[in-house]
Amino acid sequence: MPSDLSPTARALRTMEILQNRPGATADELAAALGVTERAARRYVGILREAGIPIASNRGPYGGYRLGRGTRLPPVVFTEPEALALVMAALDDADDLVGTALNKVIRALPERVGQQAATLRDHAAAAPDPHSVRPDPAITSALVAASAARRSVRVAYRSEAGREAEREVDPWAVVIRQGRWYLLCRSHRTGAIRTYRVDRIGAVHQTDRAFDPPDGLDPVAALEENLGSGWEFRTRVVFDAPLSEVAPWVRPPMGRLEALGDGCVLVGTTGTPDMYAEKWLARMPFGFRVEGGPELRAAVAAVGARFTAAVEAPEP
Repeated sequence: MPSDLSPTARALRTMEILQNRPGATADELAAALGVTERAARRYVGILREAGIPIASNRGPYGGYRLGRGTRLPPVVFTEPEALALVMAALDDADDLVGTALNKVIRALPERVGQQAATLRDHAAAAPDPHSVRPDPAITSALVAASAARRSVRVAYRSEAGREAEREVDPWAVVIRQGRWYLLCRSHRTGAIRTYRVDRIGAVHQTDRAFDPPDGLDPVAALEENLGSGWEFRTRVVFDAPLSEVAPWVRPPMGRLEALGDGCVLVGTTGTPDMYAEKWLARMPFGFRVEGGPELRAAVAAVGARFTAAVEAPEP
């Protein structure tokens, strides 16, 4: 469980545990909450001070039990909040999200719930073919390690299919354009790395603590590093000025700099074919690829395929 939860949030979690496991002992509560037994008893005390009846029994079959009929306080949505929730869920094709949304709508007040249900039933979304949903358990483990500032060992599969175990400091989990990324520092190289969370197969938290950089902006750091640290270098010179090219350049493509009357895009990539086919082929400007050799070969292959597509067929 993330260590930055407030005492109130942990107290509510304690109440939820006692609902599902009547008779839970202090050490069982502590294990479930990730705290000491003393802290677990303190959260029980917070609930009692709030008027929640909790009985405690001593002995081998003792533990804490909620008073009969005790329920978690309801979550109340305003109409704008409910509609925003539906709109966010409509943008997600996951079946679990849809099931959860149906439960939320049924629990809403009639007027608000009717508006939300109408929006859900009469709107449709085309799913983003490029978005990938990572495993919730993997994502949760990374977020928990980031909050606890504990290094992790991850089993990672690269885009080329190579698998390896890597030990990293998980600075933050960042969602960008439908994809989830882990921003971290690699222990092996000492460099900043960005890993796709959907390609992480396992997470093991270690006892090694870390401190993230002072003033870390996870989103800005991710944008800066998406185009660096990969296997193959890239250098593309454009004939158009930087101001015209910049709107067409995505951060993973590299760093765009002015160069005379034009500009130059410098970075790295792990997939030269994708860089040539999906990114450079759509650029509406004249350019030349000065490096590296892998990207030059990929661009040449795309050019040859396009040329062959418009050549006159043989009689």
